Amino acid sequence: MLLGKLIRLNRLFNQKTGRMLTVAMDHTISYGVISGLDCIQKTIDEVVNACPDAVMMHKGIAEHCLVTHAGKLGFILQSAVSNPYQPDDEHLIACVSEAVALGADAISTAITIGGDDQARQTEFLGKVVKEARIVGMPVVAHCYPKGKNIPENERFDIKHVLYSARVGAEIGVDIVKTYYTGSAETFAKVVECVPAKVVAAGGPKIENVKQLFSTVKDIIDSGSAGITYGRNIWQDSNIKGIISALKAIVHKNANSNEAYEIYINS
Repeated sequence: MLLGKLIRLNRLFNQKTGRMLTVAMDHTISYGVISGLDCIQKTIDEVVNACPDAVMMHKGIAEHCLVTHAGKLGFILQSAVSNPYQPDDEHLIACVSEAVALGADAISTAITIGGDDQARQTEFLGKVVKEARIVGMPVVAHCYPKGKNIPENERFDIKHVLYSARVGAEIGVDIVKTYYTGSAETFAKVVECVPAKVVAAGGPKIENVKQLFSTVKDIIDSGSAGITYGRNIWQDSNIKGIISALKAIVHKNANSNEAYEIYINS
C-alpha cells in the first residue's frame, strides 16, 4: 500500500478501534434542500464541533463551508450524484485530482446495483479506482441494491447487500458503504465475505433514538468498520448529543442505554 493512502486512511479511522463514524452531508442534489441541510454552514459547524471521525460532502460545499475547519477531522469528497427525478442514475461530478487539490482523505462515489445502468456505473467506479491508486487516494463506494430490477421488499436482504458490497470490493475500493441487513448475524456475513472495510449506511431518519442506538450497536457487534450516517445525525435536534452517543457505541462499545444517557446529558 502506498504511504500516502495509508496516511489518509489513518486520518479517517480511529487508531485505537480501527473504526470510523462519518457524517454524510451530500444529500441535496439527490434529495432536494431538506431539513438539516438548508442552513448548511450552521449544520457543518455543529457537526465538526462534535468531532466525528470524518465528514463527507460535495466539492462546492467543502470549498465554501469547510474552510474554517480545515484539518480538524477527516474529509471525504463525494464525486457522484443522482437526482430526485432519476434516483438510480448516478453520474460523476468530481475527479481524483480535485480530491487531491481539496486535501481530501478519500474520494467517494456511488453506484446503483440492480438497475439497467449498472454496467456504466461499475465502469466509472473502475476508472475512479484506477486514478486514485496512482496518487494513493482511498476510494469509498456506496454500493446500494436499489435498482428497479430488485424488488423494494428485498433490498435489505443479505443476498443483494452482499452482492452489492462485493461489487465494490471486486473493483478495488478500500471502503464499501452499503445497506444494513437488519441483524448483526447477517451483516457479519457481509463483513466476512467482503475483502474491504464495510460500513453501514444510515438510511431514512429513525425517530426513536433508542432504536437507532440499538441498531448501531448491532452494526458494531457484526464486526463492521463503522457507520456513515446523515439524516439520523443532522436532522436530530441535539447534533452534539447524537454524535457523542454514536461515538461511544462505535469506539467504546457502549450499549444503547449507555448511549442514551450520553445523548440526553450532552
